[in-house]
Order: sequence, then C-alpha cells, then structure tokens
Amino acid sequence: MIEYHYETEFKLESETNFSDWISRLLQSEQAILGHLNYIFCSDDYLLKINQQYLLHSDFTDIITFDYSEGKTISGDVFISVDRVRDNAGAFGVSFSDEILRVMAHGILHLLGFGDKSEEESRMMRLKEEEKMKLFHVEQ
Repeated sequence: MIEYHYETEFKLESETNFSDWISRLLQSEQAILGHLNYIFCSDDYLLKINQQYLLHSDFTDIITFDYSEGKTISGDVFISVDRVRDNAGAFGVSFSDEILRVMAHGILHLLGFGDKSEEESRMMRLKEEEKMKLFHVEQ
C-alpha cells in the first residue's frame, strides 16, 4: 500500500500514476511492496525532523525511515517540496523530473542503495535515472 500525505500546498497530480510507477520500480528490483508513506512537506517541517531524529541542522530534500523486512519494502519518505523546487532550478531540470528523482531516491535507499561514498553516489545517480524512465512506461 502506498499512501500520500501533504503538509504543504503541493499535491501530486495523479497519485495513481505515481503508485503504478513505484510498483514497477519495486518489481524491477524483485522487491515486494509493503507499506509506503510519502510525506510532502516544507523545508522547515523537514528540518525539524532532521534535527529531532538525525541530529542534523541542515536543510535536505529527503529523509527516509526504513521499516522494510527482507524483500518487503516499507518506510516513511519525507520530501521537502521547497528543496526539490530549489534543486530543480539549481540543476536546470524541471520540477516534475526532480520530484521523480527524489521519490526514486527514497525507494532506492529502502532497497539498500547508499550514497555516502563517491562510488555509491555514482551508482545511486545511475539507478535514479533508470527508475525515472519507468515512470513513462505503460503496462
């Protein structure tokens, strides 16, 4: 089950399209959908979570809490819409592409992909691009 929560004015245009895409993304990695919560929020909202749970005092675009068990993927994925919008401008990409990238990024973390080292970051970017392309695939 995938649920979407909004702590900001932003709303996904078609939750069904995003849910179908996330299901394809998980299938492409031989994973099983458990329970995913996407929480779209502001910079300030996510900063409070970052400070409270991770003891970090900087803005970020995403924080993922992993509740997965084996191949069954579950978690809470918090996304700062403010940060996604700023990053889209900074990277010269559309907001819609950047929101896909960040949503895929969260799932990839739940699947066990990291991004701490240079090599992990490189692999994460490749996987993000691969998974973003699945959004436009019809089943």
